[in-house]
Amino acid sequence: CLFKTSSFSIPFRSIQILEAEGKGEILPPTIQKIMKGYNKYLRPFFDNGPVSVGMSLDIASIDTISEINMDYTATIFLRQRWTDERLRFDGNRSLSLDGRLVEMLWVPDTFIVDSKRSFLHDVTVENRLIRIYPNGTVLYAIRITTTVSCNMDLTKYPMDKQTCTLQLESWGYNINDVIFYWTRGNDSVRGLDTLRLAQYTVEDHFTSVSEAVYETGHYPKLVFHFELKRNILYFILETYVPSILLVVLSWVSFWISQTSVPARICIGVTTVLTMTTLMMGARTSLPNANCFIKAIDVYLGICFSFIFGALLEYAVTHFCTLHHLHSKELPKELYYPMEVTTFLNSVGCWITFKEVLELKLQLMSNPVSSESVTENPLTSKVMKRLFCIFDCFHVKNPYHIDNYARFSFPLSFIVINVFYWVYYLYF
Repeated sequence: CLFKTSSFSIPFRSIQILEAEGKGEILPPTIQKIMKGYNKYLRPFFDNGPVSVGMSLDIASIDTISEINMDYTATIFLRQRWTDERLRFDGNRSLSLDGRLVEMLWVPDTFIVDSKRSFLHDVTVENRLIRIYPNGTVLYAIRITTTVSCNMDLTKYPMDKQTCTLQLESWGYNINDVIFYWTRGNDSVRGLDTLRLAQYTVEDHFTSVSEAVYETGHYPKLVFHFELKRNILYFILETYVPSILLVVLSWVSFWISQTSVPARICIGVTTVLTMTTLMMGARTSLPNANCFIKAIDVYLGICFSFIFGALLEYAVTHFCTLHHLHSKELPKELYYPMEVTTFLNSVGCWITFKEVLELKLQLMSNPVSSESVTENPLTSKVMKRLFCIFDCFHVKNPYHIDNYARFSFPLSFIVINVFYWVYYLYF
């Protein structure tokens, strides 16, 4: 054996495990004495209560956190500690055994709940550690890379916080056989303080102890909770700022002359198409579930509405301008018959919409005097309300529409932004 100051180290060359070939083992005397009469198929304290297994973790790295698959991939060092009275020996130093001797010992059947894929590192040998103390305490450590599912609530994405868990359970031993506990409470998990993630910051973490209830019984369970907060700066530069700039660009058309049809149409169509492309690109890294209406979708929808509204504003302005110019060419006496003009003056409304010309022509073809109309109070009341409704939509000067839009569009966009950011950041 090769002696060290703190422990005994047993090289693999002095140990030949031929159990798989049925030829027995050739072990050093100390190990032979410990293993004499040892049955790895029976747990410690088989006839004297459950065995307590303490656990601790070191988080080496969290490689990826996927919103599409709703999982995360982490590399961890899992350490388990229990006492096996059958492994007691005389001395005051621990024995560090080759990791391949784990096949000769009883170890807990711990597994990771919700694990999709896991593997034990085996370069250059399997990354296992076995250390036995004189009182029979066994330290068993392994290095695992695992992909674990994490249910995420993306309604506030990208201003969201996600709470993921790493759950450890016993596969076959229930609470009457094995008890799990964290060796140092919340301090049993280390490595998160120095961890650097691409999109997230670890805000909080804690541990808990519970039981898993299945049809076959109650099983010990340890849970490690950690809270991740997404860094929003990337999304502000990548999505929010371009969206705001596109909205502002759509307002440039309000300062362009109404007669410059190609310029205003070009700005409107270009900003609409660019915004559509930006919305499609923002969804590529997210799940395609229809149940998720994310915060970024709401904001992109708001920006698209303002851009599309600016395009519609010019369509309305251009139509009203043409209609206004055309209506000036017709004398008032030719545009409306005398009876209708007298009636409109009597009810206090003046209609200048060319769309109701057909109605007036119909009245001209069937002349009705104002006296006969007023003789019927119900008919007069209905006609008055009808003409007043049309008058509400009348634009006396279409050139003022752009002036109103220059003020109303930016003001309403600022107000909506204030409500948006306050709601998703503080509620």
